[in-house]
Amino acid sequence: MWTSTLVNRLGGFVVTFLALYLTVQRGYSAAYAGLVAALFGLGGAAGAVLGGVLADRVGRRATLLAAQLGAAVTTAVLGFVTGPVAIAAVATLVGLTGNASRPALSAMIADLVPAADRVRAFSLNYWAINIGFGVSAAAAGFIAAEGYLWLFLGDAFTTVLCALVVYAKAPETMPAGPVRAPAEDGAKAAAARDTTLFDVMRDRRFMALAGLTFLFAAVMQQASSTLAVDMGQHGLSARQFGLVAAVNGVVIVLLQIPVTRALRARSSAVLLAAGSLVLAWGIGLTVFATSVAVYALTVVIWTLGEIVHAPASMSVVADLAPAHARGRYQGMFTLAWSAAAFAGPLAGGLTLQYLGRDTVWLGCAVLGTVAGVGYYLLLRPRTATLAPAVVREAGQDLPVA
Repeated sequence: MWTSTLVNRLGGFVVTFLALYLTVQRGYSAAYAGLVAALFGLGGAAGAVLGGVLADRVGRRATLLAAQLGAAVTTAVLGFVTGPVAIAAVATLVGLTGNASRPALSAMIADLVPAADRVRAFSLNYWAINIGFGVSAAAAGFIAAEGYLWLFLGDAFTTVLCALVVYAKAPETMPAGPVRAPAEDGAKAAAARDTTLFDVMRDRRFMALAGLTFLFAAVMQQASSTLAVDMGQHGLSARQFGLVAAVNGVVIVLLQIPVTRALRARSSAVLLAAGSLVLAWGIGLTVFATSVAVYALTVVIWTLGEIVHAPASMSVVADLAPAHARGRYQGMFTLAWSAAAFAGPLAGGLTLQYLGRDTVWLGCAVLGTVAGVGYYLLLRPRTATLAPAVVREAGQDLPVA
């Protein structure tokens, strides 16, 4: 799974350069680029829910394979369409197929790794994602200079390779049934078997976590959509944007593991709050950027927040979800990111065009601060009960969330 993730992300060119491709290569406006990115996110939202349900019903492995092959086909097609309606429609399908694999992947990690080690496991997976992202972002700028079509075809090819690795090496991890329960808890076990998306949505603590993640992700989305347009408006090239974007991956590759190790004793409340604040104000500092050097410096700062936030957030979701419903919980959590991928670029593109860059970047700082405070208030009461939860999972006696 780690290897397949790395292979896939080594060719993850399209999402990073989509806004720049639409505005520079195709000549569309910043608002249209934001709309396409938003539709990509809307497709991702549907894919997150569909992928989560399928991961629990037909299996993690089958869902991964179907989603990855679908993503390869739709990505290749996106490189050939030219009309505004066709681009928007295919981008939506790319978002749907690309995101459908994420809940299954996260559920597989949670299936395989004990609760006490999950932050480290998700950190390693995130590390693989960003090794690939760092290499692909730097290479994509040079590839784009030769023709954007090669970005789409290269992305599709590596996605097919990813599917082949999963097919050859990744066994199914889905539990055969609900976790063991004492005989007197038969009613609880029966309820566990019948868990639906509506049951997940009635888990108020989890849904509050998803809502805060939506705010955080909407801020983070500006770094992959609005940032490209902002740099283009300052006369910077696709190659320069690629190098700046690569800074994010390089910092994560160098610091993800040591930072995770250094902070392993900190609670989820502290990690998520701190990560949100550092990322938000790092992105907010983009308001002062006009040169490649300053843009790169802001990326270094907000990447530190991303490093702290990402593995902790994925681990919290895995802890909240019962084993038989991990796909659905991860799907709903991914939906929060996908909804932000819809709303974030759309709001960012419109705000940049009509209210100016100062409003965009300072607004990111404010929203991220709200998310950070919310994380701390939501998760602080559970820090004292985390260890017993870990012990229960090790004994396969999990409460139904």
